[in-house]
Amino acid sequence: MDEVRQQIIDLLRRNIRNIPDFPKQGIQFKDITPLLKNPDTLELTSQVLARPFRHLDIDYVVGLESRGFLFGTNLAQDLHAGFIPIRKPGKLPADTISATYALEYGEDTIEMHTDAFNDGSRILIHDDLIATGGSAKAATELVEKLGGQVVGYSFIVELADLNGKKNLPGDPKMDILISL
Repeated sequence: MDEVRQQIIDLLRRNIRNIPDFPKQGIQFKDITPLLKNPDTLELTSQVLARPFRHLDIDYVVGLESRGFLFGTNLAQDLHAGFIPIRKPGKLPADTISATYALEYGEDTIEMHTDAFNDGSRILIHDDLIATGGSAKAATELVEKLGGQVVGYSFIVELADLNGKKNLPGDPKMDILISL
């Protein structure tokens, strides 16, 4: 099965394009929209993302705005879990908690509803990409502040040179499909 997984990941890798100088000069943006437009890569990405977490009894997938929503809802559905969006400030309608984090090119803040899940819920944090690890770390803080247990991290792409994994706890399972 490892050989098949690697063949799928190689296909997915070929469908991620690099956009230089977006959103700022010097940034090499990794664009996953080619994965989305092809029905086969869309389905394969969803299947490969879910497989490592099927045995973890996930209650909720937390997806980070906005690209974490694209596969996060499929991941939640595949794991028979609920989906919780983490959004930029002012985008969620009910009471929220927030966390601020550093980006590779600035600073940002994310929010989550205070009633997103019950104390002790088992949470999988998903985003399309891990760079510095700042947004995933901030999401972890939000989950833990509300009494949730992060049992895993799921990313499609890792910018390996930025070593964002080091900013996350080592205990939960982490699955990264593509390291660039």
